[in-house]
Amino acid sequence: MKKFICLKNIIISFILANSNFSFAQKEMPKTKAIFISEEIIIDGVDNEKVWGYSSKSEKFWQYRPSDSLPAEMQTEFKFLYNEKSLFLFVKAYSKNKDYVVPSLERDFEGYGTDFFTFTFDTFSDATNGFFFGTNPLGIKRESLLSNGASDYRRDSNSSWDTKWEVETKIYEDHYTAEIQIPFSSLNFPENKKIWRFNLYRYNTQNSEFTTWAKVPRNQMIVSLAFMGEIEFEKPLGKSRTPFYLIPYLNAITSNDFEEKIKKNKAIIGGDAKISISNGLNLDLTFNPDFSQVEVDDEIINLTRFEVSLPEKRQFFVQNSDLFSNYGNSRDARPFFSRRIGVAKDINGNTIENKIIAGARLSGKIDENWRIGILNMLTEEDIKNEIPSNNNTVFAIQRKVFSRSNISLLMINRESMKSYSFLANTEKYNRLLGIDYNLASKNNEWTGRLYIHKSFTPNFGNDNMSSGIRVERNKTKSTISAGAGYVGSDFKSDLGYIRRTDIFKSRASYQYRIYPENEKIRYYGFRQGVYLTHKPDSDFLLSDRTYLTEFTMDFNNLSDLEIQTFSRMTYLFKPFDPTGSDSENPLPAGRSYKYTEIEFNYSSDLRKPFSFDIGTSLGQFYNGNIYSVESEFELKFQPFVSTGLELSFDKVILPKPYPTSSLWLLNPWIDVTFSKNTSWNTLIQFNSQSETLGINTRFRWRFAPLSDLFIVYNDNYIAENPFIPRLRSLNLKLTYWLNLN
Repeated sequence: MKKFICLKNIIISFILANSNFSFAQKEMPKTKAIFISEEIIIDGVDNEKVWGYSSKSEKFWQYRPSDSLPAEMQTEFKFLYNEKSLFLFVKAYSKNKDYVVPSLERDFEGYGTDFFTFTFDTFSDATNGFFFGTNPLGIKRESLLSNGASDYRRDSNSSWDTKWEVETKIYEDHYTAEIQIPFSSLNFPENKKIWRFNLYRYNTQNSEFTTWAKVPRNQMIVSLAFMGEIEFEKPLGKSRTPFYLIPYLNAITSNDFEEKIKKNKAIIGGDAKISISNGLNLDLTFNPDFSQVEVDDEIINLTRFEVSLPEKRQFFVQNSDLFSNYGNSRDARPFFSRRIGVAKDINGNTIENKIIAGARLSGKIDENWRIGILNMLTEEDIKNEIPSNNNTVFAIQRKVFSRSNISLLMINRESMKSYSFLANTEKYNRLLGIDYNLASKNNEWTGRLYIHKSFTPNFGNDNMSSGIRVERNKTKSTISAGAGYVGSDFKSDLGYIRRTDIFKSRASYQYRIYPENEKIRYYGFRQGVYLTHKPDSDFLLSDRTYLTEFTMDFNNLSDLEIQTFSRMTYLFKPFDPTGSDSENPLPAGRSYKYTEIEFNYSSDLRKPFSFDIGTSLGQFYNGNIYSVESEFELKFQPFVSTGLELSFDKVILPKPYPTSSLWLLNPWIDVTFSKNTSWNTLIQFNSQSETLGINTRFRWRFAPLSDLFIVYNDNYIAENPFIPRLRSLNLKLTYWLNLN
């Protein structure tokens, strides 16, 4: 124990030292925003006289294929602003006007399409930011960025929507975009004169990523560690988000064939968004309707663990990192917002647990402090032995050094009264935790150190979870290491805890070679080792994985990956890896060693037809496995995209253990009639869960952030013949009212 404490102190000292020892961004480009009193007509043309007063910025740099050369196709931009809005005009040069724009749908996927994106760090903390993007047809996308945007998929939330306007024009050798962002759509400190800013662009004609502020090619192009500055001509006033009232109506007709229940109902509720200060907002919700017009993706699960799916509910989106970015997202995430509003019925099935009301206060107090308070009250369901619960999360975060922070988290889930069906251990569950997040100034060093403790009545004292992760990312190499512990009595009812009684350790090293080659961006070689021990079983090794990986990343956005996995798994409980609930699961009390090789190839996404195909084969526990996972897409730009996601797993185990062929088939079609109307259809067939689902959805954005959805769902039990399960049709109307 003393050795562990000593080691922990050494690690803490090392992390703190590295937070203070970092290299500054070598080049910090600057631009100016000129104040005007006039309004600007957003039409994609800078023909207003006031645009002539602005300061033009240019000289973009390559990020890909190189990161040290001037852009082959340059981009220009300039800023103006008045009391209400910020205006941006962009001119993007190209060889001709043949652009790739697959869809007119908002929040488009940027990879493989012509677009540019710009980011604002309004508090200059290099940690949180606002992300906006558009393309030659003026389609919008926006996200909230957190954790310095070190990993775009993990650190961005595209479910966030806000009000802004953009119009574009296409010419022979360039396109232009004129943009208006109301200051009410952003949070920023009062009397601020400087924001951090960057703009990056992808040109499909020469497959070139370019940036205004230079970004090293081993870092994410959207990283908030590498930005320039906007200097406003005079200080900005107060950041005040308007008072929004967001009522909704959801009319539903449904037929539950299993329970033989038909329902017709109308649900009315609403949200409110109230500005408290420059960076602090209060969100209220009453009788919220969190039924998803966009369904969750079906998956085939061959693991022993529960799968976590992403949060898509708008109420939980803004500042979500302040509540959820704690612990280890894979093994011990103390708060997982999807736990609120769902529960288990008496048969162990997951069902909706109605939310009565909720409130969230979150945002910036000043440039160094962030705070978040979330409270949600759920309804009791006596029939299914579900109590009414009060769910509270409190988080506070303090920036330290250049980009690191320390965060404190408190969680409380408590039943509102006593219930005869409620065990003593289920009356409440609480958690207290502290996390230190490391991010050096140039993002070369990143990491986390955390310790959490849960409190549950009569549930044991081994209720701690802790961990450490450190990574160093240089141009040609990345090295990372980490360890984590989850006690056997650690519990978070509002979190995602994959399993308890584990001590995990890992280390990996990747080396990259950047050849002078027009087609290949880099070769990558990676080795990794991942170990899991069971402390309560004399530290028995329960899982081991050795990873060897080779990658080729091509300049046309395609890539090739070859991986080998050498695994060992010790089963403490009987397990059926086919997920078929066989009467002959693999026996517990023994270890299984197996090796697998995997090939993946992604094609050039700029083409009308693109695909991502992967296949693996090898041993699987005491048998063998063959898998194929593919996605095909055909684009008739910009109105129609259609495709198929396919997954197949053939698991062959020796008798008397089960053998199965598992299929996942997801054909889909997206039709965008205009920027504001779309129709999406998804069919999902999962042989493992024996389900077939059809979801078709029409969307009309009839006013800013206001939508009409018409959604038809049809679900079947996938037996022979197919048996209807649940059918529904709903009309959902949401309208944003600005009461200022």
